[in-house]
Amino acid sequence: MKMIFLITACLVYNFLHSQDCKSFYFFQNNKAIELGIFNKRGDPTGMVSYKISNVNTKGAVTTASVKAEVFDKTRKAISSSVNSIKCENGAFMADMKLFLPQQQSEQFNKTEVKTKNGYLEYPAVMKPGDRLKDGNFEMEADNNGLKQTLKIEISNRNVTGTEKVTTPAGTWDCLVITYHTMLNIQTGPIAIPLTFESTEWFAPAFGVVKTVNQAGTMEVISIK
Repeated sequence: MKMIFLITACLVYNFLHSQDCKSFYFFQNNKAIELGIFNKRGDPTGMVSYKISNVNTKGAVTTASVKAEVFDKTRKAISSSVNSIKCENGAFMADMKLFLPQQQSEQFNKTEVKTKNGYLEYPAVMKPGDRLKDGNFEMEADNNGLKQTLKIEISNRNVTGTEKVTTPAGTWDCLVITYHTMLNIQTGPIAIPLTFESTEWFAPAFGVVKTVNQAGTMEVISIK
């Protein structure tokens, strides 16, 4: 299972300094970010493209829109969505629709959906040993009269250390964050629960550079 994770990258000073909302490229108008998706063998299996627009700041809160497009390994588009993100006093909060797995992103893209918005928070100041807040997201769809519900819970988020990470887009000093994901998909009376562990590399004042789980790896490959 491939996880779509919202991304970005870059450290401007040390890990104990507060993040600046303007430094996140998710809050820079007209930025375009591409993430490569790779299986355990390192073979490319898809790509995610993010395009940022409508950046707006009022007081200590900055908001933006992110158009997310998911492609298969042949670069054929399989789903798209528009998501919201915000940053308040340096704390970055990502719309959890960005964490929808690739397969479910394609499935729910074909139906009328209702969502209960949820955000995953990255505090302005983080250090190894910190425990971060959980995140929850729910989506309901009507697929030709058949009700489908998808729920995602991301929990047990721990900052476990620091590490330098290099991807095709550059090199960054990152915080290492581990977490547990529970995904529940219910179609009519039938429910399919899935659980997996993930590790992500987060560059303060920029965002998530790389994510690894049992399905493979997702990492920043291009910033424009």
